[in-house]
Amino acid sequence: MEELTQHGTTLHEQVHAAVKQLKIADSTQELMDLRAQSEQSDFWQDSDAAQKTMRHIAKLDSRVSPWNDLAQSVTDVLDLLKLKDDSIQAELTTQLENAQITFDALKEDLKFNGPYDQNDAILSIHAGAGGTDAQDWAQMLLRMYTRYFEKSGWTITLVDESAGEEAGLKSVTLEASGKVAYGKLKGEHGVHRLVRLSPFNSDNLRQTSFAKVEIMPKIDKPEDLEIDEKELKIDVYRAGGHGGQSVNTTDSAVRITHIPTGIMVAIQNERSQLQNRETALTIIRSRLAQLQLEQHAEKLGELKGPNQSAEWGSQIRSYVLHPYKQVKDLRTRHETSDPDAVLDGALEPFIQAYLEHTIH
Repeated sequence: MEELTQHGTTLHEQVHAAVKQLKIADSTQELMDLRAQSEQSDFWQDSDAAQKTMRHIAKLDSRVSPWNDLAQSVTDVLDLLKLKDDSIQAELTTQLENAQITFDALKEDLKFNGPYDQNDAILSIHAGAGGTDAQDWAQMLLRMYTRYFEKSGWTITLVDESAGEEAGLKSVTLEASGKVAYGKLKGEHGVHRLVRLSPFNSDNLRQTSFAKVEIMPKIDKPEDLEIDEKELKIDVYRAGGHGGQSVNTTDSAVRITHIPTGIMVAIQNERSQLQNRETALTIIRSRLAQLQLEQHAEKLGELKGPNQSAEWGSQIRSYVLHPYKQVKDLRTRHETSDPDAVLDGALEPFIQAYLEHTIH
């Protein structure tokens, strides 16, 4: 019984330390407040806002309930152990073993305690040095991430894309919605390098191409990152389609520039100016939040504009298809000799290696 009590006490301390680190109490209070809000008689008057709140409730609940249930379970076992009743020892042993298994599984959450790790993510891919090959490489990366999202059961929304002149993409922006989406994807932020025999030149020569991947936490609530309106330059213009034909007869496209950092976002989906403005503002906020994390800045006024370009010497990962096959992460040293699997969405080992690397 004494050994069981010692195990229970240790587990209780570990669980409560994890609950404190993950701020489960704060999230639980937020969940209670949102549930109370959802019970108000006028809650469903704005159905879009209500559905968004309900999705947030479900997301919070899936995060906090397992931890609250585990903490309660371990506390209950410790209370029963104080009775020193040998007749329930076997039952308590089983309960404690199950609690340990649950804790070992939930400990994965401790990798995701950054300020925005629970947020959805915005992913942008920009073709870099390498011409048509680089634009094709951007398209290949889009497929790789899309396959990863599909395998993970996440939902993705295309925000904006710019097609290449001959093939591939100049740039593309997606929203990725899934459990700890930003927390899992943040290590993908940086320049990705491809080495292969080029399908775009007649000599079939070996070609090195670059593409920049930006991963940003989705900040769709203005109160989560407040921007001074005076620091924004907002332009509206007519959206255009491929070949220059008019897609829209009104000035629905929106371009927003954050003057202090020079960050510029242009959105011209076939939607209203108001929707495009909101999307552009969300991406501006998300880019600023990412920049704040990178530069360890407490205030937006301390930020400098981004300067990393997609070229030789700044890459985080190399994908070699010729003269040998290898994908290697240059930060964690994690590598595989099966680039085809990686390009088909088998990214989890690289993601986990990055998370382990940042913890240690």
